[in-house]
Amino acid sequence: MSLETRTYFNEINFIEIETPYLIKSTPEGARDFVVPSRMNKQQFYALPQSPQTFKQLLMVSGYDRYFQIVKCFRDEDLRADRQPEFTQIDCEMAFVNQQDILDTFEGLIKHLFQKLIGLSFKEKFPVITYEKAMLNYGSDKPDIRFEMKLNYIDSLAKGKGFNVFDQAESIVAISVPNCADYSRKKLDKLTEWVKRPQIGAKGLIYVKLNSDNTIKSSVDKFFNSEDLKQWGNLCGSKPGDLLLILSGNSEEVQKQMNELRLKMGTDLNLRDPSVFKPIWVVDFPLLEKDNETGDFHAMHHPFTSPKSEDLKLIDENPIQVRANAYDLAINGVEVGGGSIRIHNRDVQEKMFALLGFSKEEAKEQFGFLMDAFEYGAPPHGGIAFGFDRLCTLFGGRENIREFIAFPKNNQGRDVMIDAPSKIDIQQTKELGISLEEIEN
Repeated sequence: MSLETRTYFNEINFIEIETPYLIKSTPEGARDFVVPSRMNKQQFYALPQSPQTFKQLLMVSGYDRYFQIVKCFRDEDLRADRQPEFTQIDCEMAFVNQQDILDTFEGLIKHLFQKLIGLSFKEKFPVITYEKAMLNYGSDKPDIRFEMKLNYIDSLAKGKGFNVFDQAESIVAISVPNCADYSRKKLDKLTEWVKRPQIGAKGLIYVKLNSDNTIKSSVDKFFNSEDLKQWGNLCGSKPGDLLLILSGNSEEVQKQMNELRLKMGTDLNLRDPSVFKPIWVVDFPLLEKDNETGDFHAMHHPFTSPKSEDLKLIDENPIQVRANAYDLAINGVEVGGGSIRIHNRDVQEKMFALLGFSKEEAKEQFGFLMDAFEYGAPPHGGIAFGFDRLCTLFGGRENIREFIAFPKNNQGRDVMIDAPSKIDIQQTKELGISLEEIEN
């Protein structure tokens, strides 16, 4: 895959540039791995979570098309599609807008599909906004190999004396095709599944729209057949379908229903691993708000540009500002993401202020980048693709460890060479650091 990636970029005049691995620690969402410096006692390098600031500096310095296949490092909890060190196809372009980025790198993905597994995409990849992705699928990386979209039945289900619905912020249903014959045992198992801590639902309501046009529901006490029929009509159901319904906080219910939708897709063999359905997701929120502290966090990273038409909101209502950002999802997996970058010092300083940086902290952490903007930074943007994730997708598997030589386990250990390990006391003295004993 690396050979075909380089072939594609070579043909469209990208320059491959290697950026440093020993860098300055900067906040990018995960914890850094740090490396002590022997020559600069009690000071530390960080291993890069991405080459983000370097590729922006390359754009400022006059390179207009950069890429590299690069190792990145993030100290975070591991799962099937995440390792502490991983490989990215990292890319940046100057004097571009969002559509230029989508066109260029959609071309890369189509090239890889054609060369690696012989699959051609004739049409452009569909594009959906983040807002619609969450409304329709409950996910910002939707699996569109099957329908089963989310439907909101609040207007039909509230005010009937059923407190679970009346007190809910949102009532969401999916219509599962040809499953009205589900047994009570199967439905009880589904109910227990959604109530697991990983999902967090309080319960599950079902409505069977039987093939003989009769209707059976777990809430027959509160809703008559005509009520339930209207729910089915709103969801586009037909006789023989099964409605599954969750309720509660809007954001939580969307995420819970996404998990239930994916489970039903898997159970009904609707997620064929030989079928590939890419989709671009655009117009993400610029910021996320911590409900406990009230602090803002960047949804992508601090260098993501706001949509120009939303700049007027950045002072009065920052949570409504959309980012000039985009992700590519394939079969429910995010394989790449990026943004148009901030290239104006004033906007970048305002972004840092929103994220809680004082002027002094912003200058200490990112002064080199903001100073570079003074030299006339071009509009620029880019994207990074998960190299390991793409290999896993092309290989028809789910765990990226199967495509990494000497992967780490879920505790972040290399069991082949037994790393990480303790170091010699003499090494700590040379590095100018001391280690405290930690009680188990």
